[in-house]
Amino acid sequence: MEPSDDRLRRYWQIHLRYLALLLAIWFAVSYGAGILFVDALDEIRVFGFRLGFWFAQQGAIFVFVLLILVYVLLMNRLDRRFGFDESEKE
Repeated sequence: MEPSDDRLRRYWQIHLRYLALLLAIWFAVSYGAGILFVDALDEIRVFGFRLGFWFAQQGAIFVFVLLILVYVLLMNRLDRRFGFDESEKE
């Protein structure tokens, strides 16, 4: 079955919306928590480390890996919704 132009356009609109949201979260965590709000976050301690320092050193990386997992799950669900699921074609 050949996908229609409207269906492909809708698929890409949703895909780009997911991408924009996840990139905005990534930017907010890495730039906001790691640079802009580091002084305010340093007032909070996590496992003996200041939270601003932790976000700048490790937290942003953990959030980035989590965002990759969320992206994969969202895209798999979107592919199934629009009939582009690779596992069903075998």
